Amino acid sequence: MVDILKAILFGIIEGLTEWLPISSTGHLILVERFVHMNVTDDFMEMFRVVIQLGAIMAVVVLYFHKLNPFSSKKSAVQKKDTFDLWKKVIVALVPLIPVFPFNDEIDAAFYNYKTVALMLIVYGILFIIIENRNKHRVPSVCSISELSYRQALIIGVFQALALIPGTSRSGATIVGALLIGISRETAAEFTFFLAIPTMFGASLLKLLDFGTAYTSLEAVILLTGVVVSFLVSIAAIRFLVGYVKKHDFKPFGYYRIVLGALVLLYFMVLAR
Repeated sequence: MVDILKAILFGIIEGLTEWLPISSTGHLILVERFVHMNVTDDFMEMFRVVIQLGAIMAVVVLYFHKLNPFSSKKSAVQKKDTFDLWKKVIVALVPLIPVFPFNDEIDAAFYNYKTVALMLIVYGILFIIIENRNKHRVPSVCSISELSYRQALIIGVFQALALIPGTSRSGATIVGALLIGISRETAAEFTFFLAIPTMFGASLLKLLDFGTAYTSLEAVILLTGVVVSFLVSIAAIRFLVGYVKKHDFKPFGYYRIVLGALVLLYFMVLAR
């Protein structure tokens, strides 16, 4: 029962931090120092990734009509726009192709508190700098239909950079989008859609790598994490969509800097 409660906690963290640009890794590296589940290291490694399936399903549910090019409720023009959306997502995945096979090696090399803290702080500073620069600028792109394939590719490069722990996939893609003049709403929305193939692929590979040798407790823990992640992601996505219509990303930048400092403080001073 205790491990189920811990799975709920991890699901909440995943659901919130996957979509808010504040780094799930940055939070997990702290939480895992205090919260330990009675599972193997291999299962825990798989669990961290696979609970993202819940987050993915939240996007699919909330945006199903917009993502479905075969909807009978759409006109021919709307269907074409939807196919174009998916083409841009595919283009944005291209920079990930050469580096994704090395994801485990990158994680093993950089999953440490120093890298996580540094990436939290660096991208936090970038959010503040970019938002200050854009304060009096009008975005050149205010919808995904206006997004060019070149801009989608640039956003994809930033997503590839997010393989470094502590960067935050949503944080990196939003920073990249803001940097090239895309509106906050469009940046957030494209980040949601780009996550679907990216996170689904990562989760599927982890599931295949782990196999099917689950205990009944492990199966319940995994299912709990996925369901909670889904429910919390629904709320987090709705919050972010409403937030960016009226506010900028600087508060997330300040939060990242504070969290990065806390990670350094804990591991360099308190954990000794």
